[in-house]
Amino acid sequence: MKIAIIDDEPYSREEMKHLLGSYPWAEVVGEASSAEKGLEIILTKEPDVLFLDIEMPGMSGVDLAEALQNMKHKPEIVFATAYPDYALKAFRVEAVDYLLKPFEEDQLAQTMERLKSLVKVGPRENPSLGKLAVHDEDKIVFVKPEDILYIFREERETFICTEKKKYTCRLPIKELEAKLSTYPFFRVHKSYLVQLPFVEELIPWGSGVYQLKVHGADEAIPVSRNYVKELRERLEL
Repeated sequence: MKIAIIDDEPYSREEMKHLLGSYPWAEVVGEASSAEKGLEIILTKEPDVLFLDIEMPGMSGVDLAEALQNMKHKPEIVFATAYPDYALKAFRVEAVDYLLKPFEEDQLAQTMERLKSLVKVGPRENPSLGKLAVHDEDKIVFVKPEDILYIFREERETFICTEKKKYTCRLPIKELEAKLSTYPFFRVHKSYLVQLPFVEELIPWGSGVYQLKVHGADEAIPVSRNYVKELRERLEL
């Protein structure tokens, strides 16, 4: 998902870029300090999504959004502003969401899930057979992503766990999360990535902390409190 950030405040652009760095399937392809410069990025980079401030010198964010309405492939728009008074105008130009500064990670996570359902992420132009290369002692084997229960990182090694066996992989979790973005994996901890259909239980374990029971796995998996709310939303009907 290609994203452009248009905001006249450098700190706000940096904050948004930092927060978006948590989503490996999203890429910031450009940023601008005004709507006029943002229009150049839209025409040259063709982003899928705009994170757009409203109050800017010259053309406002709402003016830019209105100007884009007749584009054949117009980007989805998320207004990111310090002013709550423009919400009605924002939705008149079919904005996906309206985020208030300072940005909250939980709200951004909900926005990103909404965008993911609207913007087609992939498939790649030259898709592979869709198997993951892993190490099994002295040989390389290929595992189907749908067979992976969970993935975790320990020290400098990544482990790929299936119901039958545990393999090792040289890639860090962030890269694996990007490779597996079209499968229902979810980051529950900085060191753990779980395939949601295999989750059987969410067990309280201390103050705001949980553990997961995954089908076919003996060990319990830790869930960081930052991920609990979104995890429950993803798991529940």
